[in-house]
Amino acid sequence: MTTPSPSEVRKPSLARTVKAVAWSFLGIRKNSEFHNDAAHLSLFHIIVVGLVGALLFVVSLIALVNWVVAK
Repeated sequence: MTTPSPSEVRKPSLARTVKAVAWSFLGIRKNSEFHNDAAHLSLFHIIVVGLVGALLFVVSLIALVNWVVAK
């Protein structure tokens, strides 16, 4: 087993995590990209961004329903 060089090790970024979670919400993801994300993203960041995304989705649906019913 070899140690990856510093250029191969990428720190998890918020933008990359949001992108990965957004594509996962849509269900459109290449298998190679999934494995790449699994190797480079933090599980904690994925869980937090997923929960925030789900919360925003639910709140936006509630707001949409209230707006439609009010008319």
